[in-house]
Amino acid sequence: MNLFRTSITIITLIFTTLLVFIACSDKAKEPVPEPEKFIIKAADLSFLPEIEQAGIIFYNKDNQPEDMLSTLQKAGLNTVRIRLWKNPLNEHSSFSEVKLFAEKVRAKGLKVWLTVHYSDTWADPGNQLVPDAWKDLGYYILKDSVYHYTAEIVSKIKPDYIQIGNEINNGFMWPQGSSAYQTNFRELLKAGSKAVRDQDPNCKIILHYAGIENSSAFFSNLQDIDFDIIGLSYYPLWHGKSLSLLESTMNSLGRQFSKQVMIAETSYPFTLGWNDWTNNIMGLEEQLLEGYPASPSGQKAYLNEIKRISTADEHSIGFAYWGGEWIAFKGPQATNGSSYENQAFYDFNLKVLPVIEVFGD
Repeated sequence: MNLFRTSITIITLIFTTLLVFIACSDKAKEPVPEPEKFIIKAADLSFLPEIEQAGIIFYNKDNQPEDMLSTLQKAGLNTVRIRLWKNPLNEHSSFSEVKLFAEKVRAKGLKVWLTVHYSDTWADPGNQLVPDAWKDLGYYILKDSVYHYTAEIVSKIKPDYIQIGNEINNGFMWPQGSSAYQTNFRELLKAGSKAVRDQDPNCKIILHYAGIENSSAFFSNLQDIDFDIIGLSYYPLWHGKSLSLLESTMNSLGRQFSKQVMIAETSYPFTLGWNDWTNNIMGLEEQLLEGYPASPSGQKAYLNEIKRISTADEHSIGFAYWGGEWIAFKGPQATNGSSYENQAFYDFNLKVLPVIEVFGD
C-alpha cells in the first residue's frame, strides 16, 4: 500500500512539473512589451537664474505667486534646457551658475539638458566665436581642450542630455572648427562625444542644426560621429512656414540615419505688442503662420501642433520651447531688455499663459 501511495505521489509531482513547464513555455512565447518611449517636453529656461535674481514674482493660472519651475513642472514639463558659455562677461550662463541651476532643476524631478556653446557668448549659424582662452591654441591642443572641458561638464554637472555645440550648421569654434574644414570639424565633435561617453554612457548626445533646409546633407557628413539625437531649430520667421515640411523632414531624417529626432528650439507669440523698449524678434502680422494668430490661444495651438509633429513618428521624441522665461524683467524703459517678451510663457502682468498646458499628457 505504501509503495502504491509513493508511486501516486511521484506521478503527481511529474504531472505538476510538466504543467508548470508548459505554462512557462507558453508565457515565454508571449511578446515582451517594448519600453515606453520617453517624450521630451522641455523648455530652455537659461535666463531664469538672472530673472529670479532680479526679484521677479510670477503668478500661476489661479493668479497666485508661484516660482516658474514649480508652475511648469506641475503643467507637465519634464526637461529643462540650459545654455553654457565658457567664460562669459558676467556670471550668467557660466559654469558655476549652470551647475547650481542644474541642481535646482534636478531637485524638482526634472531632467537636465545642457547646450554647450563652446564659446564665451551666443553661438548660432552666423556666430561661432572660439572662447578667448582658446583662440591662440593649435588644433591638437584645441581638440584636447574640448575633450577635457566636456569631460568636466559631464562629471560635475551630470546632465541627462548634452549638445555638442549650438546650431552648428557652419561648424563651431571658428576658424579651426568651421565646416569649411570638415575634417577638423568632425574631429572636434568626436573629441566632445568621446568625453561624454567616457564620463557617462547614459548621457544622450544631441547634434543641433538650425532649420530644416539642407539638414539631410548636413547629417550625412557626420555619420562617423557617435551621437544619439538629431535636434532641429524651427522658427517660422527663419525656417519657412510649412509645418507639413517640418514633419516630413523630421520623419525622413529619423529613417535615413536611424536616429531619434526632436525640435530643439521653437517659439511663437501670444501678442504682437511689447512690454519694454527693446525691439522684438516677431512683431508683424506677415511673420505669423496662417491659422495661428498672435494670441494666447494661437500660441497654444501652435505649440500643440509642434508637439504632435515631434511625437507622431517612431523616431520623433519631443520638443523644447525657447524663450518662455524671457519676460521684460529689466523694466518698461529698458532698451537692452527682452526681444522675446511677447513669445514668453507669461503675459505682461506675469500671469502664466494657456500655452503651458501643452506640456501635459
